[in-house]
Amino acid sequence: MRDNRNLMLDNHARLIEHLAQAEAWVTAAELADKLGVTTRSVRSYVTAVKSSALPLEVIESSTAGYRLHRENYAEFLRGASNRDSERPRDRQYHLVRRLGDSPEGVDIFALAESFFVSESTIEADLRKIKAVIAESGLTLTRRGSLVILAGTEPNLRRLLSKMFRHEETQGFLELESIQREFEASDLRGFKTSLLDLLDSHGYFVNEYGINHVLLHVAIAADRTLPTSPRLADAAPQFTNELAALIANHFSVHLAREELNEIEILLTTRVITKASDSDDAPDVDLDQLIARVRQTVRHVGEEYLIDLDDDDFIMRLSLHVRNLIARAQDLSYSRNPMTRSIKTTYPMIYELAVFIAAEVQRSEGISIHDDEISYIALHVGSHLERQSKREVRLTAALVCPNYHDLHVILRERIEAVLGTELQLRIVITRTDVDLAELTTDLVLTTIDLRSFADNVVLIQPFLTENDIENIRKTIGRVRRQRRRRALTDELLRFFDPALFLRNFTAPSEEAMIEALGVRMIDAGVIDQGYIVGAIERERMSSTAFTDSLAVPHAMTMNAHRTAISIVINEIPMQWGENRVNVIALIAFSEAGRTTFQTVFDQFVTVFSDRDYVQQLVRKAVDFPTFIDELVRGIEN
Repeated sequence: MRDNRNLMLDNHARLIEHLAQAEAWVTAAELADKLGVTTRSVRSYVTAVKSSALPLEVIESSTAGYRLHRENYAEFLRGASNRDSERPRDRQYHLVRRLGDSPEGVDIFALAESFFVSESTIEADLRKIKAVIAESGLTLTRRGSLVILAGTEPNLRRLLSKMFRHEETQGFLELESIQREFEASDLRGFKTSLLDLLDSHGYFVNEYGINHVLLHVAIAADRTLPTSPRLADAAPQFTNELAALIANHFSVHLAREELNEIEILLTTRVITKASDSDDAPDVDLDQLIARVRQTVRHVGEEYLIDLDDDDFIMRLSLHVRNLIARAQDLSYSRNPMTRSIKTTYPMIYELAVFIAAEVQRSEGISIHDDEISYIALHVGSHLERQSKREVRLTAALVCPNYHDLHVILRERIEAVLGTELQLRIVITRTDVDLAELTTDLVLTTIDLRSFADNVVLIQPFLTENDIENIRKTIGRVRRQRRRRALTDELLRFFDPALFLRNFTAPSEEAMIEALGVRMIDAGVIDQGYIVGAIERERMSSTAFTDSLAVPHAMTMNAHRTAISIVINEIPMQWGENRVNVIALIAFSEAGRTTFQTVFDQFVTVFSDRDYVQQLVRKAVDFPTFIDELVRGIEN
């Protein structure tokens, strides 16, 4: 269990993260709510962070609350990166690195002196890292005051890589931090050369994962003594070129087995080739494609979303092949966009969870949130391509006939707004009956004396101001359409008997069980749906925002579609979030067509923290909850 100091440092990091995400001032009460602590603790965290950054003022304080001074904080981070690490977790990484450099062992008193800490602190660090050392296939032994780390070099390198990546918990694994740590020669230049090499061999590169490989290369180069070339001439061309590239940039010659490991990292995390090849993971691609195609069909059956496209299935299958290899090696890829994908595109993330669950079952592996978010990127990019023409609104253009003015204007509108608007009709008369027009928008060069939200007055020669006004109207019409659909759908699914206020449970699964029992009593679901909802929760937390959790099963087998909702003044822990609103959603097979609209927009409505806090205060019973929900949707 983490000690109080580690917990405090984690809270400091979370405090900074919340302030970084906020655009305006954040009150102590809001921060306390997010962190699950008292306002007094928040003030002490702020004081500690500000003290550690002196003379820079990284957090501004006022009667409105707190705000991150972004420029000062960036400068503080740059300065901190050049100082020796002081966090216990950083020290533990450097401790392992020091022990790895001394296979004969290191005296614990010498370790304490070199890190400027007490022997008891080093003893505590050793106890904390013992488990992760054992998981990596290494052993940590003591002979009196002598501490010895033993095991294979590949296992030690994997451990160093894992611990270093764990330090970089926020955002992308930065190239600069790797270069600083290992004093590597021009790592950016090596990356450029490596990308050129991969491109010349016809590989598609995943930029999110390449810095992981660069970290591994830096560790290998750091722990390899300069030697003469050891690579056999019979090696594949790519291996020979990779060896030469590393030798040229790092002045070391890696052994064949080390190069093979780097190639495995590349093929499972960074590169994809649209065919089977000798360097591909040991998975039958044809069989895997068949399984992925079956999964895609299941997605269509459950969610009525068509993903049955050969190109998409091939790309997803290649990704899943690499995912299987990573899972078997217990070395997953991090995705720094996981949280934003989950919050911003909940429906796409949900489809990815469904796909991941089927892959997990069929392959007997474990898949976590970061890997799920990579699947979501595949799904989202496919749906985006598929929907480009479908999302266009229709429009009528009113431009009285004068030579070819209406033709020029139409061509100009289609050139600039063709991806957003489809001009279905051009009216060249002045006597226009708006009641006869059924298009989403009406663009007109004459004043039709209409105050309708979808009518936009434009100039005969389209100006930048006209374009901006049209785009604003497109956005407004889309929002209104979504709101109307959401209001109509949502209000059908709420029941006074399934509304609870200030209802607590000791855990996420206990809450799902308690709400599920009420839904059983109301004739909405059976026990199997509760089991499915708990199984879905174990796959990935359903806390899609800081305030809202939406537990649900992945199969739509409820007797009818309904939502059981809890509004709590005191938030409860749900995964990594603390949520005030828990909504157990049950969908029936007949309700599949509404799932997308309800699920996506429900999460969107509750993503506004200020709105949620107002809802929590005002929704004291079912009627006031419905009133506040409608207000939130319409605003």
